[in-house]
Amino acid sequence: MMIFRLNRKKKDKRLKDSILSPWRFALYFAITGFAVSVSFLLFFSGNLFDAPDTPVFIPEGTVKERALRTLFNILFICLFMSAIDGIRKRIFNHRPVMRIIDALGKITKGDFSVRIKPLHKKRAFNEYDIIIEDINKMAKELSSIETLKTDFISNVSHEIKTPLAVIQSYAEILQSPDLSAEERLEYTASLKHASERLNGLITGILKLSKLENQQISYSLKSYNLSEQLCQALLLFENDWEKKELEISTDIEDDILIEADEELLLTVWSNLISNAVKFTEKGGSISVSLKKERSFAIVKISDTGCGMTRETGLHIFEKFYQGDTSHTTEGNGLGLALVKRVIDITKSEITVESELGKGSTFTVKIRLKQ
Repeated sequence: MMIFRLNRKKKDKRLKDSILSPWRFALYFAITGFAVSVSFLLFFSGNLFDAPDTPVFIPEGTVKERALRTLFNILFICLFMSAIDGIRKRIFNHRPVMRIIDALGKITKGDFSVRIKPLHKKRAFNEYDIIIEDINKMAKELSSIETLKTDFISNVSHEIKTPLAVIQSYAEILQSPDLSAEERLEYTASLKHASERLNGLITGILKLSKLENQQISYSLKSYNLSEQLCQALLLFENDWEKKELEISTDIEDDILIEADEELLLTVWSNLISNAVKFTEKGGSISVSLKKERSFAIVKISDTGCGMTRETGLHIFEKFYQGDTSHTTEGNGLGLALVKRVIDITKSEITVESELGKGSTFTVKIRLKQ
């Protein structure tokens, strides 16, 4: 769609040039002049110009005869030109219009694989070629959206089935009267974990859906980013203490930004949560915040498992999980949420990672003016 908007001015100019091109006016006047000239020549045919200096008397009968003959000739020329114009319209107008109608009919029925072959080469595009080009782009975009929708539904179904199967299985086991108290507590804890995972999945899907459909109001507020980062880090204190992780911070004081505080907390929470999750016991995590010109630069690094280049290209996609060993701890929506918030706040995010050595996420946010 963006490409379509960027090229619209250029296409409008080509369309205007195509419709108002001078040669069409020249052709129209040439045909009109030809018809009038032929009519006069037919009317004055014969020996009327044999003696140009001598007054010519044209009998009334001859005038009537030649007038009728000229009328019939004009009618014949008009019919002939109309037939040619009809053939021209059939070739140059009717066929492309029927192609477009046929393609649009298939698109409305859900067939987004339709592509219309252009009538001319790129340099000789006319208005029909421009319409065809836009329809092909529209069909391509719709096809992409349909694929994403299908994948999304498939992934959601798969992700929901897993915790539901766990809940159903343990619920059936808990109905057994022979279970000991310790077993009941163990199965109950598993049920609680599965239900929390399901709740997190549904919450993430709803939040991502609202962000993508712009149903969450984006409220600008001036606040202290330095304090927010420290608070976000403390939210996971129990987690990094259990894994005996070394936490290092290099956060400049009182860096103010103007953004939606709640949305950006989602970014820091997800990035720090991932750093803790993917770092093995005894590893380290570092969080830094510095000013660079008119931007605040946040870096969250870990010494975890890292990722391959291929994984790095897909980590912001919904439900994508490059490290399958940690799939039970997440649902693949965290970084998709992060990317959407970054886009909404007009910030930037990059990732540097090396397999087996860790990852560094860098977020660039504009400072309060």
